[in-house]
Amino acid sequence: MIRKISGGVTAAKGFKAACCAAGIKYQGRTDMAMLFSETPCAVAGTFTSNRVKAAPVIWDRDIVESGCPVQAVVVNAGIANAATGKAGLDLCKATAEHTAKVLGIPASAVLLGSTGVIGPNIPLDRISAGVTAMAGTLSDTREAGTAASKAIMTTDTVNKEFAVAFDLPAADGNGTVQVRLGGMSKGSGMIHPNMCTMLGYITTDCAISRDLLVKALRGVVPDTFNMITVDGDTSTNDTLLLLASGLAGNRQISEEDESYSLFREALFSVCRDLAVLMASDGEGATHLLEMRVFHADTKENARTLARSVVGSSLVKAMVYGRDANCGRILCALGYAGPDFDPAVIELTLRGEKESVCFYKDGRVQDFDEEKAAAILAEKEVRFSCDMKMGEAEATAWGCDLTHDYVTINGDYRS
Repeated sequence: MIRKISGGVTAAKGFKAACCAAGIKYQGRTDMAMLFSETPCAVAGTFTSNRVKAAPVIWDRDIVESGCPVQAVVVNAGIANAATGKAGLDLCKATAEHTAKVLGIPASAVLLGSTGVIGPNIPLDRISAGVTAMAGTLSDTREAGTAASKAIMTTDTVNKEFAVAFDLPAADGNGTVQVRLGGMSKGSGMIHPNMCTMLGYITTDCAISRDLLVKALRGVVPDTFNMITVDGDTSTNDTLLLLASGLAGNRQISEEDESYSLFREALFSVCRDLAVLMASDGEGATHLLEMRVFHADTKENARTLARSVVGSSLVKAMVYGRDANCGRILCALGYAGPDFDPAVIELTLRGEKESVCFYKDGRVQDFDEEKAAAILAEKEVRFSCDMKMGEAEATAWGCDLTHDYVTINGDYRS
């Protein structure tokens, strides 16, 4: 049984966190975070599909693909270290080497993350000073993890962290032990991933082979981080890392058995909740938008249809204006690509207590406009569509489109 627990990246055994105000771009707030593991960790990761990749993405991808164990992650907010050429890669190397020296680990065990404005160079002296300061304040407390999740925010309005616990057979064969898995993420704008979105860091004390760690992460991303959108823009810096310390004391997961299935389910839970938190905190957003497509012919078609609806600017504006114009949703389904029969699908708006059938038997239904407007006024707005074709389903998440989105991004660099 998977249980939600308090905390984030420091919930699992062996992990510490710290943050500091390095003055990278922001003044008067923390803007750097560090994660550190007492022992070398197996690591899995997914990265942006954008052809323009930030320097930290290139650095991390090479280390993750090498299979080298890692022990530290250094993240800064404010400047993305993207489109910075050789200087950006040199900064990554220098940052990793300085971190390695301060922590007493190999430079190949240091991963990096940056988020913020594309183009400017990050001052090495500020990054180095921040690393030195954080190394002296590392802590495994819940508060340290929460502070780290706040330090990596840019236009986010809330920090995002989530953790779960579950039981697995003990390594010594005596009963079970508790395994923990927790994470933090940041993301509010430039969210339309083809792998994950923005920055996400997940830690676990589960003992699991690297191959299965990689397989589990790649298996859950398509239906979690890949199913959210805010504005249709895939970032240059998208990075999702999963570190496993192996300190829980469970029998190592080395095959796809019941223990692996439970671990994968727990990982899915953390990734889904972090993804939904990002969708609900979209820049300027006032509503979380959810679209569930079920009884579709294939899983991929269900995903495509659901993403099309939450990604539609007209649907997003409709939700913001509380205008129950189901034609917006029908159009988004119709141009998504997958084939279906409009005469048989059924479209429903679902509220916390009531629901409204918008469309059925090939025609828009007579529905209570006031009831629909009241549901659209709820913080979480949910649509569902029964495709009546098969057994596949998928859910996508987004947010409404408001005047504030334009305001925020009209002067982002300042």
